[in-house]
Amino acid sequence: MAQRQRREAENPVRTAVRFPMRLSIHVKTEQGELDAVTENISANGLLFVADQLPAIDSKIEFTITMPSEVMGSETDVTIHCVGRIVRHSVQDGEKKAAAVIDEYFLKA
Repeated sequence: MAQRQRREAENPVRTAVRFPMRLSIHVKTEQGELDAVTENISANGLLFVADQLPAIDSKIEFTITMPSEVMGSETDVTIHCVGRIVRHSVQDGEKKAAAVIDEYFLKA
């Protein structure tokens, strides 16, 4: 049990409940911009699929529009996020990147 708690403390992306959502996002990176699709989202981060992946430890920014039915609001909620890439993987031929969200701002 102690080993699991240590792993979760070291990797905050995996400590929060993840919600499967496929939403299009435009990711700004230090190397340029790319289009991606989220696979899952949590309060701490997200997993996304893209043709090209930002380097691990690189800073990213993206704006995501969360559907009103997910947020429990009357209108969609737009959130601007700043984070960093923490890992890559390839699954079923898809390139995936996990990112931690360090800051976020609700947009009016």
